[in-house]
Amino acid sequence: MRAFIFLLLVGVCTGIIISCGNNQYKDNTEEKPVSTDSLIKRGDYLVTAMGCDDCHSPKKMGPMGPEIIPELRLSGFQQHNVLPPVEPSAIGNGWVLMSPDLTAAAGPWGITYAANITSDSTGIGSWTEEQFKKSVKEGKSKGLEGTRPLLPPMPWQNFARLTDLDLKSIYTFLMSTNPVKNVVPQPILNQPKP
Repeated sequence: MRAFIFLLLVGVCTGIIISCGNNQYKDNTEEKPVSTDSLIKRGDYLVTAMGCDDCHSPKKMGPMGPEIIPELRLSGFQQHNVLPPVEPSAIGNGWVLMSPDLTAAAGPWGITYAANITSDSTGIGSWTEEQFKKSVKEGKSKGLEGTRPLLPPMPWQNFARLTDLDLKSIYTFLMSTNPVKNVVPQPILNQPKP
């Protein structure tokens, strides 16, 4: 009888261990019905936690440093802004420079401007969810084949690891944002030296 109970316990423990081991690496991104409200809430959390506002939201200087301008949130570098002159010697010495509100960057690649990622048509308002996923996962401008790659300082290589559910949440949130009409300038790329 003791041998039977011992073997039964070993069998149950083995079953539990195998079951836990099989679920340990299970992808938790299976399609489950998710409400639009919960997608928006999750997307807002991810956009905030991942620091999208750091580059994509214009800022003004406040008593504690840069503060997001709420009505321009996520609208990128403002089309009417003028950058101060870029000091070529600083870039030549290995520096990367940021605009005062952090929506533009200059470095060895040239000058890049943070995109408008609001729901306006001048932002990503006309993008499909698939375009958004391709842009983030593959670093393709506007999520289209044959377009230039996303440029520094956009850390798309890090964001490419997000789950499909995370990207769906971010996309759903961005499509729910206040549309801000703002045509961001094209990057100014340095020509490679021969």
